Amino acid sequence: MKSFFPKTVAAVLVAGLLAIVPNKSRAEVTLEMAYMPIVPCSQLFVIEGMGWAKKAGINLKLTRFSNGPAIVQAIASGKMDLMCFGIGPAMVSRGKGVKLKVIAGGIVSQISVIAQGDLVKYFDKYQDGAKAIRAFTKDKGRKPKIASFPKGSVPDTVTRHWILRMMKIKLDEVKLIGMGAARVQQALLSKSVDAAGILEPIVTIVKSKLKGSKVVAGTNDMMPGHPGSTMAAREKVIKKHRAAIIKLTELHIKATKFLKEHPEAAVKHVKNFIAKGLLKDAIVLEALKASAPNFEDDPTKIQLQTLYMHDFQKAEKINMKVSVKGLFDLSIHKAAKKSYMMMKK
Repeated sequence: MKSFFPKTVAAVLVAGLLAIVPNKSRAEVTLEMAYMPIVPCSQLFVIEGMGWAKKAGINLKLTRFSNGPAIVQAIASGKMDLMCFGIGPAMVSRGKGVKLKVIAGGIVSQISVIAQGDLVKYFDKYQDGAKAIRAFTKDKGRKPKIASFPKGSVPDTVTRHWILRMMKIKLDEVKLIGMGAARVQQALLSKSVDAAGILEPIVTIVKSKLKGSKVVAGTNDMMPGHPGSTMAAREKVIKKHRAAIIKLTELHIKATKFLKEHPEAAVKHVKNFIAKGLLKDAIVLEALKASAPNFEDDPTKIQLQTLYMHDFQKAEKINMKVSVKGLFDLSIHKAAKKSYMMMKK
């Protein structure tokens, strides 16, 4: 008994200390993630801002990019484990042989056209995009300049669809210019372009700062129900850290619900990422409220429109190296959704 008692006490003390001191053998999973400073990546901003990933044992090392095609270049060179980027660049990456999977949706119907200056007057007068653009060109002696993200991105693809399929005019009847998010905003505010096919928060920022600017084509006028941002992961990362990826997707689902129901509470987190904290809360809130109905985490709900976008890109030769074959891994979201629902009970 004398020899047994001290060992028992020691065992209890050790167990108590292990409960208090973090277990160094259970190191948190570190994942490198690419993102863009746009409202469609807001789930990520909420997850980080609320500290949910850290609490779940996931250390996200975030890298900021100006647009989706820039992320494609990075992942093609072997960088990044996860990405918050558009379905367009995801298809391009897959087409280039990058083994990644879309594991969650982010948002749908995110692109609209905001115009400034005289082009607004032409849209108001004719109430028809094709007539407005042709009349503008005739009167001004030049084509209207329309900015968007680089070729192959979601904003670019949706804008091209608006021009070619919705207005049914030729692409060379406008001057379409691809650039990063910050440059699109700057180009509109400096009036160096007449319009932009773009997303939030740029639309709200321009409307608040540029008198006379106006949305002349809404998302339903461009490509109804188009998929936007997604969360994607490399196949090898899913295989190596499946449990962590499922947990992160569960947090993504939780963040989607939070954004839909509590946009006011999400403002401070989103604000820190999309404009380095420099935007007014009211602007961010307006952008979030405009986007709230369209946040969508379920990848099954974007599959059909992803195929449509893929076929459109191929038909119009926007990017021939796009692929939807093996693009989605629906099992991750399914497992995450089940875990999320159990957690809520």
